[in-house]
Amino acid sequence: MIENQTKTGLALALDDWRALINDDWRSLAIALYMVLVGYGVLVGIPVISTAWVTKLGFSEIEVGRVAGMDLGGLSAGAIVTAWVINYVNRKLLVLTGITLAVFANGMCLEYVDYNSVLWLRFLAGFGSGIYTAVAVATFGMSVRPALAYNLMLFSFAFSQALEMRILPNLSMNGIYWVFIGCFLATLPFLGWVQSYPKNVNIQKNNPDTSTAKYGVYIPWICLLAIFMTYINIGGYWTYIELAALDDNTNPKLVSEVLVWASLCSLLGCLFATLLSNRFGLLRPLLVALVTMATGVGMLAFGINEPRFLVSVFTFSLLWVFTDVYQMGSLANFDYGGHYAAYLPAAQGLGQIVGPNIAASLLAANLGYQSVFIMCWCAAMTAMLIYWILHRYLRAKYPSVADAS
Repeated sequence: MIENQTKTGLALALDDWRALINDDWRSLAIALYMVLVGYGVLVGIPVISTAWVTKLGFSEIEVGRVAGMDLGGLSAGAIVTAWVINYVNRKLLVLTGITLAVFANGMCLEYVDYNSVLWLRFLAGFGSGIYTAVAVATFGMSVRPALAYNLMLFSFAFSQALEMRILPNLSMNGIYWVFIGCFLATLPFLGWVQSYPKNVNIQKNNPDTSTAKYGVYIPWICLLAIFMTYINIGGYWTYIELAALDDNTNPKLVSEVLVWASLCSLLGCLFATLLSNRFGLLRPLLVALVTMATGVGMLAFGINEPRFLVSVFTFSLLWVFTDVYQMGSLANFDYGGHYAAYLPAAQGLGQIVGPNIAASLLAANLGYQSVFIMCWCAAMTAMLIYWILHRYLRAKYPSVADAS
């Protein structure tokens, strides 16, 4: 019996991969590259935050503001893109995003004072938000969006580890040049981007898979929960390295842990796929958020090397783990990828709120312990939102409540 179930699960997995490959592989390939570049600041923010302090002389409070502006720009750009993505040529959107991001990063090479960098990072984030929203929407339109998102997040493990390894060895201008080069490298493959969705009326033709069946508010509830999750991620990921160094944790250990913990994302993607096939998306997500909150909240009692190790490895494992489930859950109510374009917006908005709340707590001399308590509260709030949603779906749409 177990063997038959295993074969069935493997057969289903193979069917999913065949369906994904049968999509336009070129558009998926360029979308995969674009999300890795577009989220480059988000995943590399601990190293970039430290560089702003050590190389430009920003204070820990100013770092929170600058990080928030960059990732808030990501949110604003994604929101604008989501409004127009079905009506404007997507190649033009990508080109616009590249132009803004390259221009703003280029200006950061010349202007290094706090006020200039603050607004230039917002502009860079805005361009990146346009660029990233198009890429994420491409995954949302896949015939197997949850699997496509899993592939995307699996790739993050390598890009994140690469950033953690390379960026600390560069000057501040060197970091900006890396981002400029990565955006410009998209141009030869711009033709691979789909100009318009294949069928903008796909939801009307398939009402059983559209948001109309469940109510348009459910995708917004999912996006709200993603926003809360990213308040936690933004606050924690911006300040974890600075907090550890402030408590006199070995700097070399901190650097090495951030690199190797990034590879935990690989395990997160693997476990997420295996568990979702058995338990669906929402139930493992609830457990993952509680565990993530515990790993973050434990630092409120102070940072030593064992706690730092446990917290960072837990966070890195579950960050991608939760994102697989969050994006997959949204995809169940978003046939066609419209709401997927709002994903960078929800993430970026959380990333501007989280670091700014953290910066305000530090400005009030409440210390890093208060930052980690705030992060714990945000993660638990996201868990409660998903728990209420899961209870509602089990009562009205039980097949969707435990869908994978």
